Amino acid sequence: ENLRSLGYQGEYIVMPNGVDIPAGRLPEEAVRAVSEGLDLPEDVPLLLFVGRMMWYKGLRIILDALKQLKGEGLDFRMVFIGKGTDGEAVRAYAEELCLGDKVFFLPPCYDREIIRAWYCRADLFLFPSTFDTNGLVVREAAACGLASVLVAGSCAAEDVTDGRSGFFIEENAASMAAMLRRLLPRRELMRQVGENARREIYISWDTSVANACRRYEVVLDNFRRGIYPARDTWVDELLLGTAESLDVINRLRAIPQQLRAAVDEDVRQWQDEIQEDRLNAREDRQKLQEKLSRLRQRIDRYL
Repeated sequence: ENLRSLGYQGEYIVMPNGVDIPAGRLPEEAVRAVSEGLDLPEDVPLLLFVGRMMWYKGLRIILDALKQLKGEGLDFRMVFIGKGTDGEAVRAYAEELCLGDKVFFLPPCYDREIIRAWYCRADLFLFPSTFDTNGLVVREAAACGLASVLVAGSCAAEDVTDGRSGFFIEENAASMAAMLRRLLPRRELMRQVGENARREIYISWDTSVANACRRYEVVLDNFRRGIYPARDTWVDELLLGTAESLDVINRLRAIPQQLRAAVDEDVRQWQDEIQEDRLNAREDRQKLQEKLSRLRQRIDRYL
């Protein structure tokens, strides 16, 4: 839509992002260990959010929906992992909604294996964000066979098929609550959709890079064959001039480094010469002392 709004009418290809989490589940011991010490019964559905604690991520939608479910007597647990400038406000709002016994807030985790364990431990990933372009967390969750609840039409929902590799809602708490009300009693359905997500939307980082390389090769080949129309606009001239200016700046920046390297080399050579002179002087002094010693011996014989 942004390209069309700028006047672009040609074809385009979307290059999906890859993630650095391998596909597949962790051993059950590692999965169980990650939630030790928390009130997360295995027979109670576990919902998960991983990301920055910001309201624009749709966190209010999640909390308001959970409030409705708790009021209806549905049992569940919700884990938030992350931090952000709205973190304290989000926690306070959860307390205001009396969700303290259902919701757990954990600090950000940079250990990929622990994050994998949480994805494997959860039954459903909640990501009602319309701000993110193509949330990597959705594909990370898919790597571990975890299905996501997403806002229909959002960038995060691209490549996801509603009811097959994920679940779509409208951007409001009522829609989220209705979806969770339907899914929480159906854990087998959530697992099946999660497996579909792993097969259909998961892309490894290596695969993503390989796809990008192949696409660049096609673009370069098309350019060499003259398939792309020649352009002669002020924008091209500006970009070319900017590139040349940056090249000059980089060369100027390199001059002090080159001078410093030359000076350092001269200093090292000068130090080597001084050291050599000192060694030569030591040898000359030793030779002179030997000559003086022989001279004294001769004088002693004559005396």
